[in-house]
Amino acid sequence: MCGIAGFCNLKGDWRENIGRMNRRMHHRGPDGEGTWASEDKTVVFGHKRLSIVDLSANGAQPMESHSGRYVMAFNGEIYNYRKIAAGLLEEKKVRAFRGTSDTEVLLEAMEAYGVEPAISMCKGMFAIALYDKKDRVLHLLRDRVGEKPLYYGFIGGEAFAFASDIGSIAQLDGFCRPINRRVLDIYFTHGYIPAPYSVYEGIYKLEPGMVLTLRAPFGRENLSLSAYWSMKEAAKKGQENLFRGSREEAADELERLLKESIRGQMEADVPVGAFLSAGIDSSTVVALMQSLHGSRVRSFTIGMEAEGYNEAVAAKEIARHLGTEHTELYITQKDAVEVIPRLAYMFGEPFADSSQIPTYLVSRMTREHVTVSLSGDGGDELFCGYTSYESVSRIWKKMKNVPYFIRKPCSSLVLHSPLAKNPLYRTKGTLLGAKGPGQLYEISYETDPLIKRLSKTHEYCPYKYNEYEEGYLKEVNHNVMLMDMLMYHPDDILVKVDRAAMAVSLETRVPMLDKDVVEFAWSLPIAYKREGTTGKKVLRDVLYRYVPKAMMERPKKGFSIPIDQWLRKPELREWAESLTDRKVLERQGLLDADAARRIWEDYTEKGIWRIQIWFLLMFQSWMCTEYRG
Repeated sequence: MCGIAGFCNLKGDWRENIGRMNRRMHHRGPDGEGTWASEDKTVVFGHKRLSIVDLSANGAQPMESHSGRYVMAFNGEIYNYRKIAAGLLEEKKVRAFRGTSDTEVLLEAMEAYGVEPAISMCKGMFAIALYDKKDRVLHLLRDRVGEKPLYYGFIGGEAFAFASDIGSIAQLDGFCRPINRRVLDIYFTHGYIPAPYSVYEGIYKLEPGMVLTLRAPFGRENLSLSAYWSMKEAAKKGQENLFRGSREEAADELERLLKESIRGQMEADVPVGAFLSAGIDSSTVVALMQSLHGSRVRSFTIGMEAEGYNEAVAAKEIARHLGTEHTELYITQKDAVEVIPRLAYMFGEPFADSSQIPTYLVSRMTREHVTVSLSGDGGDELFCGYTSYESVSRIWKKMKNVPYFIRKPCSSLVLHSPLAKNPLYRTKGTLLGAKGPGQLYEISYETDPLIKRLSKTHEYCPYKYNEYEEGYLKEVNHNVMLMDMLMYHPDDILVKVDRAAMAVSLETRVPMLDKDVVEFAWSLPIAYKREGTTGKKVLRDVLYRYVPKAMMERPKKGFSIPIDQWLRKPELREWAESLTDRKVLERQGLLDADAARRIWEDYTEKGIWRIQIWFLLMFQSWMCTEYRG
C-alpha cells in the first residue's frame, strides 16, 4: 500500500512541487519515498511507500522497466503476481527479476502484453500511473471495484496532475482551490461526493475499472477514458448465466473461491491480521483465514459501553470458538472527541459516514500489532444483506400492479396538498411516483426541502442514481444491489476504510471483492441470497460450517457509534456550535446560514436531522481546516 502522485506540464520548481505532494500523503507510505522526472521535466512522478512485499530497495518506486521504456508509480497489491511472473519467465518475456515485488512483475507484464491485457489478468486492488517514454503516453488505472483512490485534473491552465490524496493536488503551484458548488446537493443528500466528482472544480476521481490515457503534449484534447472491466456488465452476464447447482453446491463453490482469495491476500512480508465484528461477513473471512493458517490468526475488534452499540462481547466469543489471537479495545467519548478534528485532513474532502470514527480507532489499534488487515466489506452488497433491499422488494410488489399513469397523478396530488407538510405523507407521495424499483430505492435518499436549501445552488451534477436504467436486471433486489455496488460501496464504504486505515499506515484488503468472487456472486439466483427478511443465505451456509448458527443469530448492531448522544454533551456540542455559528457561515458565503442554523436548532431542540447534522458538521469541519475558505 502506498501513495502515488505526479504532474505534466507544471510550471515552477518540479522538485519542490512533487516534494509537497509526497509530504501531504506521508501517512500512506512512511517507509520510503521516491521521485522521477523525464529528461525535459515535462512528466514527474512521486511515490510514498508502505513496504508490504519485498521490503528491500528492489521494491522502491517509481520503478523503471528492465528495458527503460516504461516507468510506474503503483499503489496497491497484485495478489496473483507470482503466477504472472511465472508466465513471463516461461514465455521468456523476462530473463530474471531483480527482486520479488509485485510492482516489478506488473511493470514487466504491461511492457510484454500491453496495458489493458496485462491489467485484465491481474487480481488485486490498485491505482497505477504508467508512463511510456518512447510514445510519450501517460496511463492512469484504477482497480475494478474502487478499493484504491486516484484523483486527477487540470490546474492552473494546462498543467495536469494526479494523486492518491486529493490534498496532494491542492499543494501544487497554480492550484486555486475552487469549490465545486454543483456537488453540494449530492453531498448533503448522501454524506459523500461520488465519483467522478470531487469537492474541487475540475478535479475528478477516476472511476473503478477505468483507464485514463493522456498523450503528449498532455493537453485537455489529448485525454481519453476507457473501461477494461464493468460492474454493470459483470452483473448482467451473471444474471443471464445463472448458477444451476443446488444451494449447497453454491456454498461449496463460494467457499472455494473465498479461500482462494483469502490465501492470496494473506501473503505479505509483514504481519497480517483481520478485523472481526460479530457480523456474518467479517466472521466468515476470519473463519476461513484460520482454516488456512498454520498458527493462530490475529483478530481485532472495538467495543463500546453504550447499550445497543457493543458487539465486542459477541466478537470475543466467535474469536474464542475459532481459536484466533484476539485483541479488543473499548472506546469512549473522549476517544471520539480526539479523532474528530483530524477527520477533515484524513479524508481530504467532505465525508460524513460517522462509522469513520470507529473504523479509524480499530485501524489504529490494529496497526500496533500488524501492517495488513483483512476486512469483510462487500458481503451486504453482493449477497443481499441490507434490510432496505427487502423493503424495496416488498413495497414494489404492492405498487407494481397499479399502472404508472394512475400512480403519477396521485403522487402529484399528495405532494401538492397540505399533507405534504408532514414528512411521512411527503415520502409516501414521492414513493407513489416511482417508475420502478430502482427509482423507489433512489427516493429513499430524497431529502427535505430544508436540506436542499442548504447548498444555496440551483446547479446540480448528474448523479448515477438519476442515470440508472430501470429494469437493467430482471430481479428487483439485484437491481438495487447493483446500484449500491456502483455508487454507495465504492464512494462511501471503500473510501471510509481506505482513508481511515491509511491514516495510520495500515493496509486493508477485502477478500469478498476478488474478481472471481464478485462475478460468481452475480451468477447466483436471489433465492440463494435472500429468504424473507434474512439475507446472505449462501454466505451464512459457508460460515455455519465453521461457527455454530446459534452463535450468529443475534440482532446486527453495525459498526457505529452513539454520535447523536455525544453531540449533545458539552465538549462536542461546543465544537458543533462553533462550526454552525452564523457569522462563520455568512463569512464563508457557501451555505445558506438560515437553513444551517435551523437544522442545528431543530437537532438540539427536537432531536431531528440526526443523520444530516453530521453531514453539515463534517462539511464545516473541512471548510474550517482543509479549505480555510
